[in-house]
Amino acid sequence: MINFPIAKINLGLNVVEKRPDGYHNLETVFYPVPIKDALEVTVMDDQFPSDTDCDLKVTNIHIEGDEQKNLVVRAYRLLKEDFPTLPRCHAHLWKGIPTQAGMGGGSSDCAYMILLLNNLFQLGLSEQQMMDYAARLGADCAFFVKSRPCYAEGIGEQLEEISLDLSEWYIGAVRPDIPVPTKEAFARIRPHYPKKNCREVVMQPVETWKEELVNDFEESVFAVHPELAEVKQQLYYMGATYAAMSGSGSALFGLFKECPDRLSQVFPGMFTFSSLL
Repeated sequence: MINFPIAKINLGLNVVEKRPDGYHNLETVFYPVPIKDALEVTVMDDQFPSDTDCDLKVTNIHIEGDEQKNLVVRAYRLLKEDFPTLPRCHAHLWKGIPTQAGMGGGSSDCAYMILLLNNLFQLGLSEQQMMDYAARLGADCAFFVKSRPCYAEGIGEQLEEISLDLSEWYIGAVRPDIPVPTKEAFARIRPHYPKKNCREVVMQPVETWKEELVNDFEESVFAVHPELAEVKQQLYYMGATYAAMSGSGSALFGLFKECPDRLSQVFPGMFTFSSLL
């Protein structure tokens, strides 16, 4: 069985306070974006010589680290704890969502693995139950079980669906070859509450967002990586009505009234994507 994990963008991202546990409380709007991975799971033959219950092959984009610690494998093992009859599996993950981009690729893979296992093996899990499992693996993983526009609070796990429709807008996304570790981004942040909550702002016309919809990470990340600020400005030069960094970076996106089909020429050597939302 195969499914197609999608990416997300943050429409506003405000870091409002530091928690006693060291994490930060956020306010943000998650919006799904049709940049996709492909995740396929097949049952491992009983005779297949493997010392693991879920092996993972990642192709197209290299991911650093032990594949056995990948969120896809961790999702399988989390469900295996409660469903011990889950058979051994092969997982093949074709990566199309750029990594270290602030677009939630790893979190999406995790959630879609839970969705896939639930369907393939008829586990009978409700959407809320799958979200609960996903939230145990990462702050924004639960969103991808829904993959519908949501306002998020807490560390990203408290979700409320909102009626936001950007289907008439084009997105242009750019991911420069500049990794921005999440820990580094949070280290320079100064928590504060915004003048207007991002949930209120996104209900206004997109034309008003430029002045009111803010990603708090931009100030600190742009100070260290001014090239990212230049990409954002270039998206405005190309005609974006609104442009911002997604998450803690390093991907940036613009919302356009017409398709920005020159992205690959303007940003050579970088990951680019354009499509209707």
